[in-house]
Amino acid sequence: MNSIDKNKNTFAVTTPLYYVNDLPHIGSAYTTIAADAIARFQRLRGKSVLLITGTDEHGQKIERTAESRGKSPKEHCDEIAVGFQALWQQLDIQYDRFSRTTAPKHEAIVKQFFQDVWDKGDIYQSQQKGWYCVSCEEFKEERELLEGRRCALHPNKEVEWRDEQNYFFRLSKYQSQLEALYQERPDFIQPQSRRNEVLNFVNQGLQDFSISRVNVQWGFPVPVDPSQTIYVWFDALLGYVTALLDPDSEPTLENALSKWWPIDLHLIGKDILRFHAVYWPAMLLSAGLPIPYRVFGHGFITVDGQKMSKTLGNTIDPVALVKRYGTDAVRYYFMKEIEFGRDGDFNEKERFIPILNADLANDLGNLLNRTLNMARKYWGGKVPNISGQDIPADNTLKVIGSDLGERVAQAYEALAFTQATEAILTLIRAGNKYIDEQAPWTLYKQGKQVLVEQVLYAVLESVRLAAYLLSPIIPNISNEIYRQLGFDTNFNDKTQINVSAPFNIHANWGTLPSSQTLGEPRPVFQKLELLETGSSEDK
Repeated sequence: MNSIDKNKNTFAVTTPLYYVNDLPHIGSAYTTIAADAIARFQRLRGKSVLLITGTDEHGQKIERTAESRGKSPKEHCDEIAVGFQALWQQLDIQYDRFSRTTAPKHEAIVKQFFQDVWDKGDIYQSQQKGWYCVSCEEFKEERELLEGRRCALHPNKEVEWRDEQNYFFRLSKYQSQLEALYQERPDFIQPQSRRNEVLNFVNQGLQDFSISRVNVQWGFPVPVDPSQTIYVWFDALLGYVTALLDPDSEPTLENALSKWWPIDLHLIGKDILRFHAVYWPAMLLSAGLPIPYRVFGHGFITVDGQKMSKTLGNTIDPVALVKRYGTDAVRYYFMKEIEFGRDGDFNEKERFIPILNADLANDLGNLLNRTLNMARKYWGGKVPNISGQDIPADNTLKVIGSDLGERVAQAYEALAFTQATEAILTLIRAGNKYIDEQAPWTLYKQGKQVLVEQVLYAVLESVRLAAYLLSPIIPNISNEIYRQLGFDTNFNDKTQINVSAPFNIHANWGTLPSSQTLGEPRPVFQKLELLETGSSEDK
């Protein structure tokens, strides 16, 4: 089982391949924002990064959804896939590959993988009897069902009884190897709560699972029996492999796995943990392929303390949310305010707007604005003619900032986005307190020029460092701050970011060039006001 190479210079991260039964919801956006933030951070570190997202487009649920809309499955999938791509563009998601499981190249990969597992003797035919949830595309045990034989994840849907000949994957054969994997690599499944869930499930004993369906047309035919269709999950998980193919490469497993495999990080919602942390590694073991390094299952988002539901009418449309409040506002709230790995709540009036106004408008934006105005007034719109080395070692901001880059980097690596942003905000809040206590306007009147220089430099440099470290989450605000500080860095230019702002320099406190000409001060984040969803602005 592959060990983790800490020194390798590539980093591949995936979101789930989202099921196209409907347009993207806020949960899909949440996972993808997190994937983009970690990808941006790894690019800052100088790594060659591949961010994979995409759509899972086969199965009976898609057949039925398309039929209910009066469309063919292909028309339906094309339409929804475009919806995902459009939202990722609005959210400034810099994905490198968009994997669609209906792609011809994907079919070739699935067939080759199936054949490898078949040749290993790990696929056999048997009778499948049980209750099936079409919405989950999964068989359910009686004990998992709610009253009235309803699925716990889809309580408004009754499960259906199935009794059919299917092809099965010998999952039970890999019980001991999976247990060894979890033991040897305790960080493979994160956070700890998700790892515990998987261990409990596996310890109960693994059962072989069906990897084909009858009477389902929308999917790839089973290579050894075209009368059946490959089960959607067996097909979909291989979409991560297909995405690794270079555009002009022949679709073979060898070509797909040549550079980026194994995946460094699979980001998923906790509801699909079993597929990624149990079924997927077992399938890979069967095919003789290395296991991904890490699977991280995040929590669910509630709204005003309640589970999101179309029945309750409390679902969040991410497109409308971005339209009302802006991309960086949405990205910041979900990364900062919801601890990644735990369930979290969205409350527009009491949390979303107040937090964004406090952190981005008041603390960060106001600190930059007031300091730039003083620099214009006292130094003709330039950085004071001193360097970070000229600031005393015991300066409050220098003390906090000296190891901030290292601490924030560790937090990003651990996907602790809340911890990273809180550490950065500590410096910003200290900056506001520091400037009030030092009162440079008074020092200037007293003719204490050296002290004024030190105060203004320390604050401007602290804002710069904060903007740099926040750029994986709020790239547009960081761009604006850098522009006002006299840089031409573009945090949205993924090909140049490490050249123009290398991490080993810009993540350190004290690197703001002396006498650099500053830009014109203007608010980097306008205060938000509660806008009604149904207002004319949204129509």
